[in-house]
Amino acid sequence: MKQRCQWCCDGGIVQKYHDEEWGIPLHDDRKQFEYLSMEVMQCGLSWTLMLKKREIFRECFDNFDFEKVAGYTPEDVERIVNHEGMIRSRRKIEAIISNARSLLKIREEFGSFASYLWAFTGGKTYVYRKHQLGQMVAKNELSDTISRDLKKRGFRYLGSITIYSHLQACGIINDHAPDCFMYRQLASGENVRFLDD
Repeated sequence: MKQRCQWCCDGGIVQKYHDEEWGIPLHDDRKQFEYLSMEVMQCGLSWTLMLKKREIFRECFDNFDFEKVAGYTPEDVERIVNHEGMIRSRRKIEAIISNARSLLKIREEFGSFASYLWAFTGGKTYVYRKHQLGQMVAKNELSDTISRDLKKRGFRYLGSITIYSHLQACGIINDHAPDCFMYRQLASGENVRFLDD
């Protein structure tokens, strides 16, 4: 039987997300935008709920095609707010649309959003030794720096804690438990950097 991170062992949707997505290095901009948008929606709610509503989000936001989302109008906001099963937070919906526009500007400057984001670690996945010893954090200097920069670039609902979660999800930080089968898969290779702090 595979050893996994304790938080994911529901035998269902969360475990599938853990096994197939969480912490795997991600270089696809549409998927990055999907994760960021789910994290915007998650503020104050549970991640399990986000996974359950993921198909609704995909329907509402054109499968997270950020170029389409960037062109959304107030009529699209109304459409999304009134979509059955949708989280009815107008501010979060507007933030996702605004973030799509900001993401396009980053792509113009850096070629891709993924290139911009991975540049903060020189293309490396960080493994923090303290985290592996159980000293977990909700944010750190890296997430503070990225969150500040994203806010300067017009992104909304992406504070340091949310960005830290995103860095874990997209594989920039490997926070799988040391005995998790995914940790062993992801902690080997030349693109991994071990840090003491």
